[in-house]
Amino acid sequence: MTEVGAPREQRIRRALDHLRNDTTDEFDHITWFQPEEFTDPVIAKRERDLIFGRVPSIVAHGSEIPRSGDFFTLQMPRNNIIVVRQRDGGVKTFVNLCRHRGALLEKEEKGRCRLFSCPYHRWSYDTDGTLRTITRDNTFGETDTTSMGLVELPTEERHGFIWVVDEANAEIDVAGWLGKEMDAILSGYDLDSKIAGQSEGFDEPVNWKIMQDAFLDGYHIQYAHPNTAAKHIHTNVMAFEDFGRHCRFIAPRKSIDRWIEEDPGDRSLAKDITETHFLLPNSTLLRQPDHFQPLTFRPHPTDPQRCRMEMRLIVPPVADTEMTEEKWTRLWNKNWEILLAVLHAEDFPLLRDSQHGMTSANAGRMVLGQNEVANQVFRRETQKLLATN
Repeated sequence: MTEVGAPREQRIRRALDHLRNDTTDEFDHITWFQPEEFTDPVIAKRERDLIFGRVPSIVAHGSEIPRSGDFFTLQMPRNNIIVVRQRDGGVKTFVNLCRHRGALLEKEEKGRCRLFSCPYHRWSYDTDGTLRTITRDNTFGETDTTSMGLVELPTEERHGFIWVVDEANAEIDVAGWLGKEMDAILSGYDLDSKIAGQSEGFDEPVNWKIMQDAFLDGYHIQYAHPNTAAKHIHTNVMAFEDFGRHCRFIAPRKSIDRWIEEDPGDRSLAKDITETHFLLPNSTLLRQPDHFQPLTFRPHPTDPQRCRMEMRLIVPPVADTEMTEEKWTRLWNKNWEILLAVLHAEDFPLLRDSQHGMTSANAGRMVLGQNEVANQVFRRETQKLLATN
């Protein structure tokens, strides 16, 4: 794999030096912000329109709809959608709404079908969105059926993920959005050959940016997760790379500690770190030694104090490993259970309380430190998107 930016082992050794010196990579200034950014409906509306209505964001891994006719439904910030695998192997996304009288076309979270049939008057649509049947059309009257297909949203499958822009009149160019560096980084991971071994979504009473911030933050581990993550990951140590819209950083695991006093030489320390990628606008991709964990954070369509988080395990198919199916299943189920336990017992309660605190009338301004460098990039880039017209 051709490396992008500084070589990985070099970045790991920079993190090791930070660990030795009690330092970390830093942003060039602190940044002040207001609590209204997490509670104001006007700001939330601008985010839905100017961010999610304009740029691509991840909605799933392609392995979740592997066969023609496989689909899932989702509430995006601006639209209810159906994402469906096409007969030619491609993927299309439609607004989940019958063009007759606006009934929700599909209520199931996922499934497989040959056509979509409206439960109200039984109009039906092909999986490519074409209007297929108007029931009792001999009495309905003349209509141009070619203009009555499902409304399509821009969709692209790239690097194993399905990306959608939440606006029918927009265009999509995932490679262009990612930029040369991040597109090459993701290409090197061969994510399209892997599968979503586990996936789940959670609706939480928390603004999406508070949630996203928590999963870019290496400063809280010792304090919020003393008996779980803090036993394995160092706090406030980061070797960081800024790619403009996106970034990545290395955090050392405590298994690296043996090399604090001893020179590791040329040996690889890749198993002693976690590598995090922030993909603007709303995804964190964790690269672990043997799998990936993509996390996405989507604003509620009306309420700035609610969001949906989705978490996945992206793993090699059992056929690409030396494990039996039983061992493979047991391994990833155990990983998943650990992640869920930490999420529900530690992250979610803390973030709910944070959202509650933001509603105080005199909360006052707050601040991001120079050590919170990935959070700084997240805020910097979202503010750029909100500044456009």
